[in-house]
Amino acid sequence: MLSIAYETFYEVACHLSFSKAADVMCVSQPAVSKQVKKLEGELGVRLFERQGNTIRLSPPGEKLLTQLRQARQIEKQIESDIDIVKTQQEARGELRIGASTTLSLYVLPKVLSSFRRKWPQTKITLINRNTENVLKSLVKEEIDLAIVEDKHESNALHYDFFMADTIIPVCSNHSPFAGQKIRLDELMSVPLVIREVGSGTLSAWSRKLNELKVKIGNLNIVARLGGTEALKNFLVEDTAIGFLSPWAIKRELEMGLLKEVDIPDLNVQRSFNFVIRTGETPAGTTKAFVSEAKLIYN
Repeated sequence: MLSIAYETFYEVACHLSFSKAADVMCVSQPAVSKQVKKLEGELGVRLFERQGNTIRLSPPGEKLLTQLRQARQIEKQIESDIDIVKTQQEARGELRIGASTTLSLYVLPKVLSSFRRKWPQTKITLINRNTENVLKSLVKEEIDLAIVEDKHESNALHYDFFMADTIIPVCSNHSPFAGQKIRLDELMSVPLVIREVGSGTLSAWSRKLNELKVKIGNLNIVARLGGTEALKNFLVEDTAIGFLSPWAIKRELEMGLLKEVDIPDLNVQRSFNFVIRTGETPAGTTKAFVSEAKLIYN
């Protein structure tokens, strides 16, 4: 266990606020200041640089924060691994994951259910946001594992391939485009509905258009909808064309509510990936969840 002085410094460093650290730790602000001052005295360096009502980490403070993050990860791994030795049925770990919409709604429920049966005492937390916001939560240490579409360049993140996916064009069964073949040059005049900025689905689709040298601004985009369910339900009622993963519309395709549209040149491929912070290693329940997911789908 890290000492109370180091834990206090960690909270202040993460929030860059003595008052917020006090709230998180449920202690008074003077108590927080006292612990930080004590640690600075023991180490013989200033850990924060104060500028009016704000603070920032000093160079020694930056280095200490990096080391404490590593230490907390090791501590967490030790605790989880010891719990695992007690057998899965008794392990009381915590699983904190975040996943983009398509994965949260259509891929992971099967994995979560299977995992819960094997690890019944584990507390599971899943946040469902678009890819951009899930990765922000991972960097901010609100979650320990992200599962998102494709890779986004960042030295702070490490990606591990999970499974392949595609994005297909679909429309309602009463749309004039249902079952039709549309050339790329004809796409400019077709009414299109797309996801919101930050969506992994939109990112993969946009990247393919760039490869084909098609500018999104030249397309007839009639609506941008936040969330897979909103887009899917809109398409069932409307005549426009949208782009979604087959995972999200499996039932609608089987029931005939949505029909695939043939756009030969617009073949959008992407991958689903597990993401962790660079330098960390999945441990305990997080490692077990990744193994379970790969077992079920691969």
